[in-house]
Amino acid sequence: MSTKDTVEENLQPASAEAAHDHAGHDHDHDHDHDHEGHEHAHGPVLNPECTRELVLDIPAEDVSKTYKGVVANYKKYARIPGFRAGKVPESVVRRRFANDIRKDVIDGILPERFNKAVGELGVRPVGQPQVTELTVEDGEPLHVKAVFEYIPEFSVEGYKDVVVPKPSVEITEDEYQREMTELRESRASIEPVEDDRVIVDGDWAEISYKGVVANDDAAEPVAGENALVEVGGKDTVQAFTEILRGAKVGQELKAEVIYPADYAEPKLQGKTVSYEVTVKAIKKRILPELNDEFAKELGSYESLADLEKAVREHIQSRKKRSVEGETKDQLAQALVNKFEFPVPESLVQEQIDVRLERGLRALAAQGMGAEQMRKLDFGRLRVAQHSGALAEVKTQLILDKIAAAEGITVADEDVEKEIQLAAMQSREPVEVLHQRLTENGGLAKIREQLLREKTATTLYDRLPA
Repeated sequence: MSTKDTVEENLQPASAEAAHDHAGHDHDHDHDHDHEGHEHAHGPVLNPECTRELVLDIPAEDVSKTYKGVVANYKKYARIPGFRAGKVPESVVRRRFANDIRKDVIDGILPERFNKAVGELGVRPVGQPQVTELTVEDGEPLHVKAVFEYIPEFSVEGYKDVVVPKPSVEITEDEYQREMTELRESRASIEPVEDDRVIVDGDWAEISYKGVVANDDAAEPVAGENALVEVGGKDTVQAFTEILRGAKVGQELKAEVIYPADYAEPKLQGKTVSYEVTVKAIKKRILPELNDEFAKELGSYESLADLEKAVREHIQSRKKRSVEGETKDQLAQALVNKFEFPVPESLVQEQIDVRLERGLRALAAQGMGAEQMRKLDFGRLRVAQHSGALAEVKTQLILDKIAAAEGITVADEDVEKEIQLAAMQSREPVEVLHQRLTENGGLAKIREQLLREKTATTLYDRLPA
């Protein structure tokens, strides 16, 4: 946490140039600026187990000196009708810009003193400090009381003894055959069955159908022409499989379907529909032969052997990512369970923000619009995300400790690679993105994330097979 930034954000200081915003206003701002006992809005509830209080009292002469400099700056920039630039009387400047001057005085005094005082406490602050008392007047001592969270000291002694099962990442023959079957099915053709026979499982029935929704006069009929239904297929409604199995072309059939409440098609969820079905044709899915021609159709493969090698490599890579990801998650949970320590609530709330943003992006990708998102109960969503966010923050803090113990570091070139990738995704120049990330702290976060990933990989690699 940059204490300067958080104090400034908490008190919302303004610069002297804000005086320009008042140009052209011919009304005075005569207010009583007695801030003794001023109440300040508090932020999120902090975790008392990792919260410290800081009280600062700045001598009156320091306050007066700062006031003098700030007022002089406002006199230089103030533009008030009836006065020449730079010639506005000090009393008018003080009255007109009282709030802004006060904020600039706070900004000029507190951050440096606050940083120094926190440094003397020997703790690592996080989040925004919450000001609970603040008194500032020209010629009077400045008094401020604030509370802030910090990352508590904790031990990760014994982390090397934490182990979880590490499944094999070698592919099985069944996994390979399943992948090849899916490839063949993706290139399968549907051809008519010429034989005069009944429908059996595995056939595709071409049907026309019309359905009436029960107990809903307003519902439109459910109808379709020349629809293909896989008899016995995993995605086929059981009632259709049952009436079509054993039927012949030209038959007219009836079926009643009770759709579950979570059915994929929203308009049929929980509905009961009576169908009239006509069988128009029987068709069969024909899978292509596995040969060199099939391999060439799928891409730049010279032979079936080339294709099989590529498929095995693809399955291997996918399985390795999946197994490694799941095992790292289990290892992280085991570490969280082993090491108990309090966690700053401000970090948990920041992680909830990350999780919600990730979730909203996923909803947007699925087609949810901004208007629908605004109707979401974010209070309830934040509560629901709390336990997961807490575990993630604990994992991050534990990995940071282990990285320090192991002497793990991240090379600058690894950070640059991430920035280049991000620049490609956002379609902006690398230099522009680099500058922005440097200014908003994003660069440090990238390095932090890479360090944690590298540490997790180190722990994963050590697990016994």
